[in-house]
Amino acid sequence: MRCPGARRSVYDDQPNAHKKFMEKLDACIRNHDKEIEKMCNFHHQGFVDAITELLKVRADAEKLKVQVTDTNRRFQDAGKEVIVQTEDIIRCRIQQRNITTVVEKLQLCLPVLEMYSKLKEQMSAKRYYSALKTMEQLENVYFPRVSQYRFCQLMVENLPKLREDIKEISMSDLKDFLESIRKHSDKIGETAMKQAQQQKTFSVTLQIKQNNVKFGKNMYINDRIPEESSEIVLKHAFEEEEENEEENEEEVLTVQDLVDFSPVYRCLHIYSVLGDEEAFENYYRKQRKKQARLVLQPQSNMHETVDGYRRYFTQIVGFFVVEDHILHVTQGLVTRAYTDELWNMALSKIIAVLRAHSSYCTDPDLVLELKNLIVIFADTLQGYGFPVNRLFDLLFEIRDQYNETLLKKWAGVFRDIFEEDNYSPIPIVNEEEYKIVISKFPFQDPDLEKQSFPKKFPMSQSVPHIYIQVKEFIYASLKFSESLHRSSTEIDDMLRKSTNLLLTRTLCSCLLNLIRKPHIGLTELVQIIINTTHLEQACKYLEDFITNITNISQETVHTTRLYGLSTFKDARHAAEGEIYTKLNQKIDEFVQLADYDWTMSEPDGRASGYLMDLINFLRSIFQVFTHLPGKVAQTACMSACQHLSTSLMQMLLDSELKQISMGAVQQFNLDVIQCELFASSEPVPGFQGDTLQLAFIDLRQLLDLFMVWDWSTYLADYGQPASKYLRVNPNTALTLLEKMKDTSKKNNIFAQFRKNDRDKQKLIETVVKQLRSLVNGMSQHT
Repeated sequence: MRCPGARRSVYDDQPNAHKKFMEKLDACIRNHDKEIEKMCNFHHQGFVDAITELLKVRADAEKLKVQVTDTNRRFQDAGKEVIVQTEDIIRCRIQQRNITTVVEKLQLCLPVLEMYSKLKEQMSAKRYYSALKTMEQLENVYFPRVSQYRFCQLMVENLPKLREDIKEISMSDLKDFLESIRKHSDKIGETAMKQAQQQKTFSVTLQIKQNNVKFGKNMYINDRIPEESSEIVLKHAFEEEEENEEENEEEVLTVQDLVDFSPVYRCLHIYSVLGDEEAFENYYRKQRKKQARLVLQPQSNMHETVDGYRRYFTQIVGFFVVEDHILHVTQGLVTRAYTDELWNMALSKIIAVLRAHSSYCTDPDLVLELKNLIVIFADTLQGYGFPVNRLFDLLFEIRDQYNETLLKKWAGVFRDIFEEDNYSPIPIVNEEEYKIVISKFPFQDPDLEKQSFPKKFPMSQSVPHIYIQVKEFIYASLKFSESLHRSSTEIDDMLRKSTNLLLTRTLCSCLLNLIRKPHIGLTELVQIIINTTHLEQACKYLEDFITNITNISQETVHTTRLYGLSTFKDARHAAEGEIYTKLNQKIDEFVQLADYDWTMSEPDGRASGYLMDLINFLRSIFQVFTHLPGKVAQTACMSACQHLSTSLMQMLLDSELKQISMGAVQQFNLDVIQCELFASSEPVPGFQGDTLQLAFIDLRQLLDLFMVWDWSTYLADYGQPASKYLRVNPNTALTLLEKMKDTSKKNNIFAQFRKNDRDKQKLIETVVKQLRSLVNGMSQHT
């Protein structure tokens, strides 16, 4: 029963509210007690009945309890065995459950253990890439299943160590690989260069076949060698082709056959799996750059033999062949930009090395072999995609050096030819010998052909030998131009320029040195002039020879002409000058033999012996000069007469000669007369009138003046254009007259004729005074 009024009174804010509340609460309690009492009274009878019932059942319950206890006892006794068996069953079930759990866990662990065992086997078998893949499977698939087990933790902790071991082992294998290819790069390069050379030979041979064997036929004018030469070239080419075909039938070795690249692939894959690919790439490139620097470092004596250059090139080719293979079979280990950078660095070093070492080469054969090696080297690397234009530019520098070595070599050849030459016309006794000479040198002379045997060619043996050697030089120069990928026009220009250098510098220098040698006499000089004339005429055949090699017409605008005309003209001029010099020296030698008695009273009545010997010598020499061009012989003859005249004049006017008698003058006059007779005998044809005699006009007028003692005429007509003694210099006349005056004073012959002595002495003194006055006047006038 609720007391709503009492509860509300609690919240009412009225005076004595608490009291009222308590009163109402007591009233509510009393009401509840009354109700409880009523309820108890209502159910009391039922409670009494229930108690009565229970009392009745009590006895039966006791019986039942006894029966239950007895039954329980008997049941417990009977269930002891069951309990034991049940416990056994429970224990077995627990064991079975544990076994099942163990089996399940073992089945979960066994794949992990199997994979780990497989990992160990892969490590033992050095299958490191597979081992890394197995590690990934263990970490991603198997270890998460058994991560709660301690052995798993041990395995997990061991995997990083295994990875480091794999990295170290693979890096060790890579180092061994790098060392191996460093040692075998020359073998790799040699194989690559050999294959490139075989391919090039095959291409050249194929081109020759396609041209229908046109090369070399009817190639050279007036030359019987080329057809044979072309046949030899073709035969050699076909033999090389057959050899190449035989070699091609054999197994062709590639870089994969020579090098095991598996360490690189393995190491690259391992580092890729380990996520350290960039470090591997950097290490590989760094090591290869170091190796490149070692490969590019030449040996100090590399220039001494071709094997030194070959080893240098094969190592470089081997290096870049390996890099090219790595570029194409791996992704990212090396890039095209990296190889290009490496090649440009190497190319600069190679060019510097070759430029330095080739400068020491003095053997043209070695330079030519070097050129061939550079061409094969360039062609090989070009086949692998490396730019080689700078190498061909270098070859043009080496070509100039090759030409220099050729020029030096041919200078020695020319010197040997000149040393062995006898400087006499080539004698021919039969037709066979005639044809042999004609086959060597393009000589054409209808008059000589008409002559009967025996006969002589005008030139000496050195001429055909030099002509042949010039052609050999052209062949040698052509060899360097092969395989340079240049046009026929450029090759033609190179051949002509190098031939011009041979003619203008080497041959001309050898000729000039030969001409200046002391043992070369006048006869040899005459033959040299004749030889140079024929060599000059042969230059047009050399031009035809080059034209037929290159098939470039001489009429082409930019075709260089051979400078044979100027070359041999200079040599001839030098020889002519040397002839004049040696002829004058020979004259001086004869003049030095003169032994005049300057105080003789009477002449001997005949010319001096030395002078007759000199004239006979000049006659024989000028007879040899008949083979010379007319102007040369005439100039030599005039020069000799003038020099002889000057030498005789100097003999009269020698300051050491103090006295000259009239007899000596008369003897001297006899010698001059012989000179004039020699001049008038036309020792060399082609002089007009008495041109040659004019060389002795000064002596003649001077001697005439003294012989006839015509001083009055001389003094009266002096300075007149029509003077009889126009060429007599007053100073010369005065010098000679004073020498005669001193002699007259001491001559005893005049002692018998005192008056004549006095008259002549007086005349001499008078003339001397007049001449001195004339000389002094000339000096003042000057």
